[in-house]
Amino acid sequence: MSIFKLYSVTALILLSFSCNNTPAKGVENSSEKKLVLGEQSIFKVSKCIDSISIDGKMDEASWAKTESSTFEYSYSIEKPTDKQTTRFRMLWDETSLYLFYHFEDKFLTARETKRDGAPYLDDCAEIFIIPVPDSLDTHFGFEINMYKATNDILYFNNYYKGKNVGLKTFNPTIRSEVSINGTINDNSDIDQGWTMEIEIPIAVFGFLSDFEPVQKGNQWAFLAVRQDRNELEGDRRVTSTLFPIYDIEKDVHQPQRFGLMEFVD
Repeated sequence: MSIFKLYSVTALILLSFSCNNTPAKGVENSSEKKLVLGEQSIFKVSKCIDSISIDGKMDEASWAKTESSTFEYSYSIEKPTDKQTTRFRMLWDETSLYLFYHFEDKFLTARETKRDGAPYLDDCAEIFIIPVPDSLDTHFGFEINMYKATNDILYFNNYYKGKNVGLKTFNPTIRSEVSINGTINDNSDIDQGWTMEIEIPIAVFGFLSDFEPVQKGNQWAFLAVRQDRNELEGDRRVTSTLFPIYDIEKDVHQPQRFGLMEFVD
């Protein structure tokens, strides 16, 4: 599928404003409703004051200037070692969004090496973005593990008969780099953690970014996520998020729980 066709499909979905506010089957909590503008948490994203080098390090002065926040919401905690700190920052300029994740991690674990595979089953940095300040049923997803194996998707909530689907033929050009303090897939020692720096060109969003351009005062909906796998075998993971979500069994693709990134100087 060409990028033009892909953006056309996405635009139709986004412009339809077909937000499904019905809770998933089995959910009876009436408080689990879509957040409307004014209710979402806001994360301030500062404009770059210098050039950002994508090297997995936080050397530039801009990183010290922008907001830093921890992921306070964790799910599927089973062991004391499952509680590990994540810090998150974002920046913007006229051409790109920049993300920085700093993960405390005692057991660095990864298997996936291919694009459009399952890096989300490893130690993984994720972000989901809607380029308008609304909880639409379509969002862009970027999931990257320590091997820089990337799963970039267009995600459709309630696409058909209540089914959620991710379109993996969306393969944009983004840049990422990691810095690792420890040994991957060796649980005989205690690791310190890892960092990931990501650049997402605004051009990745095509004309969809024109509805709410990346400029001072505007807002986009998003959710930053961490997947943390500490065992060499199996797929058990601890999921942590910047903003609270519903029951993790419904997965993390919950646009009605996204917060907002606000572009500031």
